[in-house]
Amino acid sequence: MATEGGGKEMNEIKTQFTTREGLYKLLPHSEYSRPNRVPFNSQGSNPVRVSFVNLNDQSGNGDRLCFNVGRELYFYIYKGVRKAADLSKPIDKRIYKGTQPTCHDFNHLTATAESVSLLVGFSAGQVQLIDPIKKETSKLFNEENSCQHLWKADWNEDRQDEGSKTSEEALVTVQRLIDKSRVTCVKWVPGSESLFLVAHSSGSMYLYNVEHTCGTTAPHYQLLKQGESFAVHTCKSKSTRNPLLKWTVGEGALNEFAFSPDGKFLACVSQDGFLRVFNFDSVELHGTMKSYFGGLLCVCWSPDGKYIVTGGEDDLVTVWSFVDCRVIARGHGHKSWVSVVAFDPYTTSVEEGDPMEFSGSDEDFQDLLHFGRDRANSTQSRLSKRNSTDSRPVSVTYRFGSVGQDTQLCLWDLTEDILFPHQPLSRARTHTNVMNATSPPAGSNGNSVTTPGNSVPPPLPRSNSLPHSAVSNAGSKSSVMDGAIASGVSKFATLSLHDRKERHHEKDHKRNHSMGHISSKSSDKLNLVTKTKTDPAKTLGTPLCPRMEDVPLLEPLICKKIAHERLTVLIFLEDCIVTACQEGFICTWGRPGKVGSLSSPSQASSPGGTVV
Repeated sequence: MATEGGGKEMNEIKTQFTTREGLYKLLPHSEYSRPNRVPFNSQGSNPVRVSFVNLNDQSGNGDRLCFNVGRELYFYIYKGVRKAADLSKPIDKRIYKGTQPTCHDFNHLTATAESVSLLVGFSAGQVQLIDPIKKETSKLFNEENSCQHLWKADWNEDRQDEGSKTSEEALVTVQRLIDKSRVTCVKWVPGSESLFLVAHSSGSMYLYNVEHTCGTTAPHYQLLKQGESFAVHTCKSKSTRNPLLKWTVGEGALNEFAFSPDGKFLACVSQDGFLRVFNFDSVELHGTMKSYFGGLLCVCWSPDGKYIVTGGEDDLVTVWSFVDCRVIARGHGHKSWVSVVAFDPYTTSVEEGDPMEFSGSDEDFQDLLHFGRDRANSTQSRLSKRNSTDSRPVSVTYRFGSVGQDTQLCLWDLTEDILFPHQPLSRARTHTNVMNATSPPAGSNGNSVTTPGNSVPPPLPRSNSLPHSAVSNAGSKSSVMDGAIASGVSKFATLSLHDRKERHHEKDHKRNHSMGHISSKSSDKLNLVTKTKTDPAKTLGTPLCPRMEDVPLLEPLICKKIAHERLTVLIFLEDCIVTACQEGFICTWGRPGKVGSLSSPSQASSPGGTVV
């Protein structure tokens, strides 16, 4: 067990940490893993991922958890801080042959106590739609009729090994017609019961409809829209088939994407080091950013849609303003690549006049739902309401977190002195209304930019046969469904950077870190934009990639080693924080004041592996 204080605990696992709002504590009995609790040998395997869904059942325990470990996929009742985990009773368990699950996502709109739709992406390029409650497989996408077998394993107490494969689950192709590369990210389109988006390590994204087939021949594409560093094609076919759209974005793998809280915009991060933000319906590029070094691996939106945070191979977290289309801060605390970034909507705070006082996850956000997009929308709605109805100064602090391959969890606060570049940077917080500090980015031809969060619209109506029906926003310049093919290359939205020249030299971070210096050798041959190479030495110091001294440098509130293996999951829930590492242990950290006495099942023992 980790010791409190002393000089030798640097490499020991922490089981609790304290922030301004109180004590966060690891709950050992709420740890989820494979039933045998043996650390997974993660060599050569895909990252462990976790997905949550709330089934809104009448029992009050509707939370469900899905996670992948190696070739296995588990589906459990998630009891959180209330009760200890019972690993002997997974609702569903699957073992796959010839491929590994890499990512997954629940459809929160259609989830009920009797049925839930779960998308699973695989290392060989397939996407499977399953119902772990009914234990059914609905469809398989990106496949051909010639096949190998994909197996389902029914688990019980008598058969816990891989030899317990009992039923043939589905057919998976040896030759995939749409994309043969690994699935890196899969998500349901917000507000839709049938549309979903899939990203691959090839650098392409595909829009699917669960109601349509993929066809028995390779798809033929027709250019729909083209811009600098991206192109979008429709599938040319007599009858509607998948994929509905093919996006080609940047160079190298497309590592992750995230929809804005209102579902109108899409942020993508790629191995070429670029963040690209698109209007999803009109397929127009809103803005872009370049990493300080190497590829970008993860991305997330603030609950009100005003800010985007990225992390990657430069060991940094970078905060980008959606409205101003510019980097407003960087954070340095990790010693290796940053694998996940996420905002905490329950600790993001709004106060009037007086300086911030943190209150954890208390009454201000009790109206938030446990999971899904509604949670972010509730926080966003609250921030927007303050902006539109109250002329008094407000103080806004955004809390976000990050985990990395250095096995560390970092928590960060984004405060007013960072949000207001017009004013001198200082440790004293200002009280200007941050919600009014929005202006159109330079070069936008005077058109105001609508932040994806100033007002929360109802879920966007989405067509079930996208190429044949209009899907548009009222403010969009054009729609992907207008059938028009772009005749030229559209320009990047001009990025604005304030003309202030003051140099804000931050003292060096006390921790040892591995961020490399920018040099001509730092170009990893993936930094390409369309047909011309982007020289890192030329982007450094521009609005695409400001120098370190040109933007504020954040230091983490806390930076704690919490695992033996690299961390791959960080999810903020109302009463806890969920993390996971590559050994296959999913850990629950109770928020201040949210930890009660847990009733542990009889078989519960001290969890083996990561955290004790």
